[in-house]
Amino acid sequence: MTVTTTEPTDTTEPTDTTAPPPATGPAGLRVIPARHPWRWLAGVAAVVLVAQFLHGLATNPGWDWQTFNAFVTADSILRAVWITLQLTCYGTVLGFALGAVIAALRLSASPILQTIAWAYVWAFRSIPLIVQLVFWFNLSYLYKRLGVGIPFGPTFWQFETMDVLGALGAAVLGLALHQAAYAAEIVRAGVLSVDAGQLEAAAALGIPRLRQAWRIVLPQAMRGILPNAANEVISLFKGTSIVYVMAIGELFYQVQVIYGRTGRVVPLLMVATAWYVLLTTLLSIAQYYIERYFARGAERTPPPTPLARARAFVRQIQESRLSTAPGGRS
Repeated sequence: MTVTTTEPTDTTEPTDTTAPPPATGPAGLRVIPARHPWRWLAGVAAVVLVAQFLHGLATNPGWDWQTFNAFVTADSILRAVWITLQLTCYGTVLGFALGAVIAALRLSASPILQTIAWAYVWAFRSIPLIVQLVFWFNLSYLYKRLGVGIPFGPTFWQFETMDVLGALGAAVLGLALHQAAYAAEIVRAGVLSVDAGQLEAAAALGIPRLRQAWRIVLPQAMRGILPNAANEVISLFKGTSIVYVMAIGELFYQVQVIYGRTGRVVPLLMVATAWYVLLTTLLSIAQYYIERYFARGAERTPPPTPLARARAFVRQIQESRLSTAPGGRS
């Protein structure tokens, strides 16, 4: 009899000797996101406070939004806004033009010119704006006539001060002279921020001094001048409300006249607030794009504008909808 034996069959799969070993060290650690409960709590509290404020604006009858709607676009208010813009524009242009001259005097090599420019800045920064405005408004009391002629000699041509310098002219003069003192320091700081090596290299290349200032110093100085200059323009725009002491019909003065007649103080103040906020926002937007323009030399690829970001966001949403729609691309 023949006995047949069979060897047991190994049913286990061969072991893969090339498999990577289990991860050890920092790579094998479990990542747990950080918790920020107090940050979330502060955010929720801030949102609740903002919601309460907005709810009060909408439901509190003391705000009197009907009166606000009746006067926010009234003809008298629009004329007052136009006068406010005129004061801001004239004060800014004249103030920064004179401020640039004073800054150049302070940077000059002449000690006499430096002293005169320093004295101007010192005087006009020391005297409150309201005092300056009242002084210029009463200039005709000190000088009834102004003229042109030889110093300490005969006068060839003269005119009455009251005929030239009215209330609006005195306001523009006071705002411009006051603004020039601050503009001079802003311009001087921007020029000093430019590396002196730039001028040395331009002089070595034989570039004329005027071209050095216009093509080399000014574009680089503008990056330091613009933020502070924009703050001064916005401050001047809001500071025009102080000319109410001269009975000029700018925005705040006109609002005072209307609520003095109607007794609706809060809604009329909100009218002025809305216009100030709107126009300040427009000035801030202009500041953003002007700064972006002069930053071209410092940033090769400037960040996208808010409008470009909004367009990219809308485009991303549209593409995601097309990819998820039936028959769309995967």
